[in-house]
Amino acid sequence: MLVSWNWLKEYLGDTDLTAKQAADLLGLHAFEIEEIEEKNGDTVIDIDILPNRASDCLCHRGIARELASITGESLHYDPLKPRSSDDLGLRGVDLIEVDIKNSDACPRFTASLIIDVEVKESPSWLKKRLEAIGQRPINNIVDATNYVMFAIGQPIHAYDADLFPQVDGKWQFQVRCARKGETVSLIAEGGKDGDRVVELNGSELLIVDKSSDTPIGLAGVKGGRFAGVHEGTTKVIIEAAHFHPTITRKTARRLGIVIDASKRFENEPSRELLSYAQKETIDLITKIAGGSYVGSIDEYLERQDNSQVKVSINKTNSLLGLALTAEEMQNILINAGCEASLEGDVLTATGPFERTDLSIEEDFIEEIGRLYGYDHVESIVPTKVTLKEFNKRHYYGELVRQALVEQGFSEVITSSFRNKDKTQLLNALASDKSYVRSALTKNIQGVLDKNSSLVDLLGNFDTRVFEIGTVFYPARGSVAEHLSLALGVRVGQSSYTGKEDKVLQAAVNSVHAALGTELDWQIDKGVAEVNLDMAIADLPTPERFVAVEMGRDLHYKPFSVYPYMTRDIALWVEIGVGADEVEAVLNETAGDLRVRTTLFDRFEKDGRVSYGFRLVFQSNEKTLTDDEVNSIMTSVYRSINTKGWETR
Repeated sequence: MLVSWNWLKEYLGDTDLTAKQAADLLGLHAFEIEEIEEKNGDTVIDIDILPNRASDCLCHRGIARELASITGESLHYDPLKPRSSDDLGLRGVDLIEVDIKNSDACPRFTASLIIDVEVKESPSWLKKRLEAIGQRPINNIVDATNYVMFAIGQPIHAYDADLFPQVDGKWQFQVRCARKGETVSLIAEGGKDGDRVVELNGSELLIVDKSSDTPIGLAGVKGGRFAGVHEGTTKVIIEAAHFHPTITRKTARRLGIVIDASKRFENEPSRELLSYAQKETIDLITKIAGGSYVGSIDEYLERQDNSQVKVSINKTNSLLGLALTAEEMQNILINAGCEASLEGDVLTATGPFERTDLSIEEDFIEEIGRLYGYDHVESIVPTKVTLKEFNKRHYYGELVRQALVEQGFSEVITSSFRNKDKTQLLNALASDKSYVRSALTKNIQGVLDKNSSLVDLLGNFDTRVFEIGTVFYPARGSVAEHLSLALGVRVGQSSYTGKEDKVLQAAVNSVHAALGTELDWQIDKGVAEVNLDMAIADLPTPERFVAVEMGRDLHYKPFSVYPYMTRDIALWVEIGVGADEVEAVLNETAGDLRVRTTLFDRFEKDGRVSYGFRLVFQSNEKTLTDDEVNSIMTSVYRSINTKGWETR
């Protein structure tokens, strides 16, 4: 969210902070700061507001409140200072009627009538404020509603009252669910001309003119063209309501209308905010557009006050690793706008009405920690204690890993999600990941398919992999799971040939030897799988861990994304010429594009030795051509002839 420093200072008052210092404090205690930019005599701070604080901090007052909480200062001006409707100067009116029957979808709806306004260009100070945060001014009425939204976080919509039909002298609003196939004409983005007519599927929430049952806006998402404010408008109805966050989010995402208003509604700002939004909007419109405030209607079906929460002093210090006194914690919460009373070693705390995120003890503990400063939390090396219980899964799993690594296997970790299987997820991450795996065999076969073509590049004659992972399956109307072990072997670059069975059996035997028992394997085309949990359950609990010898140091480097090419060469040399000597000549001549040389054949005949080598070529910069590799091989053959060796 873009925040104007000049705007923030209206709430902060005469502060010694600079914009940069304020941004640093926010970054240390609350939010990530994306950018700070000087813009037309103002400093604009781009702040990343995460969902847990979007209900109160997607506005300038919320950010100012954060700075005040961090510094321990009071706000110079607080438009959300708790007041009653009478204190706010709001009075009733019988000219507007509101019908909201579903307290879950719309628990509160307010509307205010202002007459004798003059729609015109906004004053320069208001236009500068909106332009600083990337908003395009439209007219003084619309700009006033936008200004209040960015000031205190409550979306607002204005109607031309003369274009809104009256029945029996009353303007009639209703909030209801959409009907499938119904349409609504929406305001074009940024005040541009032209309508966007949206067809609804019945899952949306609508604001309608009750007298004609005409949709006039997508509740929580976007206002409609119905009774839009224009240059000739003299009476306006200001609407501010609270709409269900999930319905708002789904509607906005489905229709691709994710705008400033919908972002705020989907993060559920406080229901108490509506009265303050009406007060701020009425004051601003009458200030810049003239006119007279007539009155308001407030249909409030279900209040949602913040609850009192017990906060343990000892638990707070234990979780945070601090030694704060009860009074220090109490002062921190009071500085954050909370009510906090102390009795013994327990604080009874209630968050300010706009902080809908403070609902459980851990919320207040987090609040204390971040405002005090996580930089005060010291790192402590844990005390060494004697292990009282050994994890059988870990112990025997490590034995299996060591045995298989000694057999030349590499461990892989594959996805738990599949396109099709036995157990489907209620909320899938993606359409091709809507099931969880019931076995590891298919995953291992997939790994073999993808990697068997790399045997030449890796210098292997076969591909050997294993995985130890959890699988899921239906059981008695629920979902059960267990730890599974799967081994896979693929000889050469082709599919399963049967040559894999010997290697696989040797690996199975090594697992049996490591565990001291035989297992019941399921074997299918070079892949063997077993229920490891079942096997471990019958094994004795270990009394100590066996020290594992450290492996050699490894150095990793980026791999090439381009395909490799191979060339085989066989040659006769004299008895006494070793394979290493021949390989050294081949490598030196082949140059930097050679990435591997593998000896795959050796035999003696008639006093000579025949060696067969496979050379692998690959570039980090491009795909090699046959001509390039053939040119290198020509040089290789030439060097062999110079040595007096004979190619076959």
